[in-house]
Amino acid sequence: MPDVSAPRIRRDRYSRMVALLKVAFPLAALALLSTLFLLSRALDTETPIPFADVEIQERLRDQQITGPFFSGTTTDGDQMSFYAEKLVTLPGSVGGNRAEDVLAKIETDKGTTFQLQGDVAELDIGENTAVLTGDVSMVSSSGYRINTARLTALISELDVTADGEVLASGPLGQLTAGKMRVFKPNQTDSTQMLFSDGVKLVYTPN
Repeated sequence: MPDVSAPRIRRDRYSRMVALLKVAFPLAALALLSTLFLLSRALDTETPIPFADVEIQERLRDQQITGPFFSGTTTDGDQMSFYAEKLVTLPGSVGGNRAEDVLAKIETDKGTTFQLQGDVAELDIGENTAVLTGDVSMVSSSGYRINTARLTALISELDVTADGEVLASGPLGQLTAGKMRVFKPNQTDSTQMLFSDGVKLVYTPN
């Protein structure tokens, strides 16, 4: 006698499988959608690009150079080097540039060195000058440190001038003056550091 229960059992299994899949497929789809949603939140699509539109326009307009460095030799044979965080061409000026966070070094043919620092430097190639302003300092290998608000240096030769108040410290002690100049009277002479206009020295013996 044939077994009539076997087809019924297969139909019941098929029905249970269909019912299970009706529940499993929506849950799987929901899980996939949740994963995509979490990934979309993890990926920050709103992160700005490194250079905003305004900054790009400023760089194009100002012809800005980041981290410029150059070195050369003066007409007297002294070595000069110049570094800045940023250099910008001044609008409407031929050969005029503005540098920020400036560090310059001068080494004479006799071996004396001068290191200059300033917040800002205005460079004028036509006038052969570099004007340092802000927190300006100059340190010499002879042991002098000079602080002032403004220094004017020639580009093609060693000639540095401070036309305002100067505060200096060195081997002789503490010194204040209304003006200062570092220069060579001629190519054969050694470098001279000249203080003038109300010089006051507080001598500190060794």
